[in-house]
Amino acid sequence: MLRILCCLVMALWVMPQPVHASEEALRDVIERERASLSLIPRARLKALISEPASHAPSFSYSRAWIDAQPRAKGGDEWRCLAEALYFEARGETVKGQFAVAEVILNRVQSARFPSSICGVINQGTGRKYQCQFTYTCDGYKDVIKEPSAFERVGKVARAILDGANNNLTNGATHYHTTAVSPAWSRTYTRTAKIGVHLFYRHNFRTAAKN
Repeated sequence: MLRILCCLVMALWVMPQPVHASEEALRDVIERERASLSLIPRARLKALISEPASHAPSFSYSRAWIDAQPRAKGGDEWRCLAEALYFEARGETVKGQFAVAEVILNRVQSARFPSSICGVINQGTGRKYQCQFTYTCDGYKDVIKEPSAFERVGKVARAILDGANNNLTNGATHYHTTAVSPAWSRTYTRTAKIGVHLFYRHNFRTAAKN
């Protein structure tokens, strides 16, 4: 009798423990995932888990980068900036166009100028040759005759408004082309030369707007 009891105890000891329902569900999920993965080609799996060989630059001052961007759009501020770039810098390099746009945004941040892009660009408009940006008061109608050029500068405007820019002009709030030499350029500090434009800032700092 004792021998029989010992055999029963040993049998119970080696008997596998019952699997809980949660464990069974987990095993079922794993098996289904394995079955799904087995249907994916090996080359595709390798591509999914591998790091790309190289990363394209997220931003650069290049024609190729600008041309690769989606068609730009925006509200009044974007439109004002795009038009200013078209009439002031459409013949410049992409870097030069960003620099001109930067000057406009620097003015917006300065207490000495209007607090909006459209306000900065149209400051003095209506008084011939007394405006800040010549194209707004030169007496000619502002007509966009080169749609492809406007599309390109529109992308520059969109990019800089979205923050894709570095400090190219070292805080410049003024610029002129190398073809002219305005009187104010002899009293301001030159900060950069990019393309056919020279950039300047005042010799004193003003508090930026909040």
